[in-house]
Amino acid sequence: MTREYVYEKMNEIFRTVFDDEDITLHDETNAEDIEDWDSLEQINLIVAIENEFGMMFDMSEVADLANVGEMVDLILSKDKE
Repeated sequence: MTREYVYEKMNEIFRTVFDDEDITLHDETNAEDIEDWDSLEQINLIVAIENEFGMMFDMSEVADLANVGEMVDLILSKDKE
């Protein structure tokens, strides 16, 4: 799985969860950059990401993520396990 592939899928997920076709993610994108990104949407995002990539995250893994780039890194690291 490549970083580009993960970003392609992540963009689709974010656009669906937030119902906003204009979202384009970058490494630095975080909750402050997307208006409706609150704790409830965070849960929806994690579930959608887990479903899309067929992996599960521990809460400790996602609690400390600062931005989308760190989430992409986590996905890529779990893909290699």
